Amino acid sequence: MKPAAPVAPPRATIVIAAYNAEATLERALRSAFAQTVPVEVVVVDDASQDGTADLAERLCRSVPRAMVLRQPRNAGPAAARNRAIEAATAPWIAVLDADDHMAPDRIARLAAEAEAGALDCLADDLYMVTEADPAATARRLWSPDDFGRMQITLAFFASANTHGSRGQRGELGFIKPLMRRAFLQQNGLRYAEDLRLAEDYILYARALAAGAAFRLVDPRGYFAVYRENSLSGCHSTDDLGALVQADRRLLSAPELDRSARAAIRLHCREVHKEWVWRRMIDAVRARDLRSMAALWLSPPAVSAALLGKLLEQAWLRGRRRLGLGRRES
Repeated sequence: MKPAAPVAPPRATIVIAAYNAEATLERALRSAFAQTVPVEVVVVDDASQDGTADLAERLCRSVPRAMVLRQPRNAGPAAARNRAIEAATAPWIAVLDADDHMAPDRIARLAAEAEAGALDCLADDLYMVTEADPAATARRLWSPDDFGRMQITLAFFASANTHGSRGQRGELGFIKPLMRRAFLQQNGLRYAEDLRLAEDYILYARALAAGAAFRLVDPRGYFAVYRENSLSGCHSTDDLGALVQADRRLLSAPELDRSARAAIRLHCREVHKEWVWRRMIDAVRARDLRSMAALWLSPPAVSAALLGKLLEQAWLRGRRRLGLGRRES
């Protein structure tokens, strides 16, 4: 009897955290299964209230090296991804959101370049698409034109996630790099489970602070599907506060150079402004005069931004009362 051919080990573990993703998960999974190199796929259902978990188990049942893990309670994408990383066995980790999808050769191309360049993280510019045209390539996350390759520093990365960096906030925080699992293990790096906003940004920033060789390249075929009601676009007052604290923890790292520290401080200050404004809205709604007054004890730049927001709102309300807001220009 002819012996069975040896099974090639997986080049990467594709991590999919899924919550109420029944409508999009099949497309994401099929793009993972279609990779041209052997991969391992780990889906973590985050206590979905729809048929996500059952769908994942049905699709993964006949696929070698595909597994579904169920969270006992909804704990957020960071906790779900961490559980998948703990179960991973491949040398590389690749995160795929449950509503996104990939080209068949994406992992092969990224793994080849990451290994050749002795990189710890290799990210490709993303194609930003909609459900109406999920394979469009006209719009990108970072650059409308090819730029080749860029080495990413912590100072550059933090700056690229701050208001006004390129006309919108959070761009590089949305990248989905191929990450060397051994580097994550050696440096104790995991997603911060107290975050439900910008958990990706904090993980990548911590990796850079730990000395990761991090590169950004032209698109290799990650299609990020934009939705008005996506979880990444919805965040609470507490989410913003947790991100401020995460930035402050990042600033406590002794190995940061001056430029990195300055960029993180700026990022922290911008998020702090959003947080204080959201707290003011909450306090006004609750008619909590004490909390309203306490917010003016924020750092000067934050208090100045708060005053600016209040003046802007007063001006807009005045225009509406006068009927100017409905006039054609």
